[in-house]
Amino acid sequence: MARKKKTVDLDRENDIAPGLVAKTKKRLVVATGRSHPDLAHQVAHHLGTELAPTEHRTFASGEIYTRFEVSIRGCDVFVIQSFGPPVNEWLMELLIMLDALKRASAKRITVVAPYFPYSRQDKKGRGREPISARLVADLLKTAGADRVMSVDLHAAQIQGFFDGPVDHLFAKPVLLEHFQANLSPEDRETLTVVSPDMGRVRVADTWSDSLNAPLAIIHKRRDPKVANQVTVREIVGEVDGRTCLLVDDMIDTGGTIAKAAQALKDAGARKVIVAATHAIFSDPARERLQHPAIDQVVVTDTVPIPEEKRFPSLIVLPIAPLLARAVREVFEDGSVTSMFGGEA
Repeated sequence: MARKKKTVDLDRENDIAPGLVAKTKKRLVVATGRSHPDLAHQVAHHLGTELAPTEHRTFASGEIYTRFEVSIRGCDVFVIQSFGPPVNEWLMELLIMLDALKRASAKRITVVAPYFPYSRQDKKGRGREPISARLVADLLKTAGADRVMSVDLHAAQIQGFFDGPVDHLFAKPVLLEHFQANLSPEDRETLTVVSPDMGRVRVADTWSDSLNAPLAIIHKRRDPKVANQVTVREIVGEVDGRTCLLVDDMIDTGGTIAKAAQALKDAGARKVIVAATHAIFSDPARERLQHPAIDQVVVTDTVPIPEEKRFPSLIVLPIAPLLARAVREVFEDGSVTSMFGGEA
């Protein structure tokens, strides 16, 4: 007599062993290195969680040690590490953290790098040069990163360097909200958005559309053999008697911004306001950004800005709410694109 086979409906929750549902539920873990702990704490706060307890040490030889003090097994881990100076130390620390997470059996590891290191070295300008941004992407993947999240990449092509998902976030909504709330009626009436060079025209053009303001472009020339030095050639567009909003993705030594601001004032601009995402502020940026031609500088805190680098006309906007929302969208399998007006 043939025995009747027992069938099991695997979709029925009652057929799952008690406790298995809880054990397989996704767990969110937020961790951080030592580059920007304040930002990491703010992100965790917005997510309603705490940072994973982590031991960090630097030995006398300069070698870095990292150990996670809680179980990471099966967790969806978001590692926050920004890259202000010293960039190489923070990069090495991140790689070691990723290796530790991979060996601790994390289910998925996402690197949250608000400012992506070596992003200005995204192509070969001359023979025998490296493409360092691609190298960094390869290092992150090899160390154990499954996904990368960053804000305002210096070149969009960097997204293609990483062999996995890349969430490219934009600080424009954060900056735009500030200006829409704080520009005076006269500033609004005379506003012109200015691109500091030809490479930023597309970004400046989106600002122009959002603020319903005309666009001007500064043509500059850079000597490829000399770092951080530019020469302003000409201004394309009307700036005489206008409030000029100079938009860029980053400010490093401030040389480009200071010369651009002076060129705008020389052309008759009534006011120059600078907006940038990443405030690297390498010396002598603080002194240059207090140039009489610059009326105000507005940045986000994607990298730490210590008190000694701040000045009276500087306004720093928090990026943590944007990062926290993006982390939540990724964790809940939502849409990061929808955060910036795209389709969900």
